[in-house]
Amino acid sequence: MGLTSRTLLWLFIINLGIALGAGLYEARITIPTWLDTVGASAPQWNATAAQHDDTGRRFWVFVTTVPLTLLTLVNLVAAWRATGEVRFWWLGAALFALGDRALTLGYFIPTMVRLMRAGPSAEATEAAVRWASLNNVRHVLLFLALLAALQAFAKMYAARGTTAARTRAAPVDVTQSAFPRVAGERDAG
Repeated sequence: MGLTSRTLLWLFIINLGIALGAGLYEARITIPTWLDTVGASAPQWNATAAQHDDTGRRFWVFVTTVPLTLLTLVNLVAAWRATGEVRFWWLGAALFALGDRALTLGYFIPTMVRLMRAGPSAEATEAAVRWASLNNVRHVLLFLALLAALQAFAKMYAARGTTAARTRAAPVDVTQSAFPRVAGERDAG
């Protein structure tokens, strides 16, 4: 594996970690403000709070929408070209991330855009609750992608170490002279 492959995988791992951590933070801290339960027995969709935070345009577009999507596609190609166990784990990571990207671009972004335009209603609340619940699927996909990418990285470096060990020169026996003996020469010892 070349430097480019290792760099692509390393960037992929870093971005997956940031996306997973930020997604878990958003699910625990931010989304509850959008699904307001203060003074109500059931959650109510609060489009104003979601518009105020606007995490999609303020954060996610710079972390996942563009960078993780590009890194996923590039890593999918690089993983396809890899060999051995590295290929298995790397392809797994790229495919899990591709699943996350498909869900994000096909469902989560369009649904959130509609929700941010919606007023308080039972339909909007129901869609928001479903959106928040399905968000856990993305967390699982990102977690699995991160684990598989870390395993691919470990296998890549294990393979690199094995290759380096095989390419080292054979040890030289320093007890034997490199020059042939001359007739009549005596042993030194």
